Amino acid sequence: MRCPYCSDSTNKVIDSRLGPDQTEIRRRRECIECGRRFTTRERVDEVLPKVVKRDERREEFVRGKLLIAVEKACEKRPVSVDDLGRLVDRVERRVQELGEKEVTSRLIGERMMDELVQLDPVAAARFASVFRNFQGAEDYVAFFESVAEAGHGGNHEG
Repeated sequence: MRCPYCSDSTNKVIDSRLGPDQTEIRRRRECIECGRRFTTRERVDEVLPKVVKRDERREEFVRGKLLIAVEKACEKRPVSVDDLGRLVDRVERRVQELGEKEVTSRLIGERMMDELVQLDPVAAARFASVFRNFQGAEDYVAFFESVAEAGHGGNHEG
């Protein structure tokens, strides 16, 4: 593990703890060279299915892509980084629990929207606008009508 500050590879572990969801270990480290401290996270490499894109290409499942997508959707919204991490964890777990060798990007996107609607309906609309390729105001109206019918939202500030 290289120090993010000086790039030296000599460091020592000061503290190890289970993460909040108990699926990762957080390690506090100190660089021997520069003395600065940093945190690393360790999690089990799980076998995840390939993602089948709209154009039929197959890609590896990349957790970081999901996190970036929800971070963009939640920009300037009252959603914590921890909430986003837990959301992505839940989607990743649900995809893995399917037990399939391949899943569609559409299925992953729908699961992301289901989770986002419960967390922040405005962020979900932002995500949906890209994922579903909204063309105009009527697409947003239809989205929020479906959210209202499902009984989500209404308590968030804009």
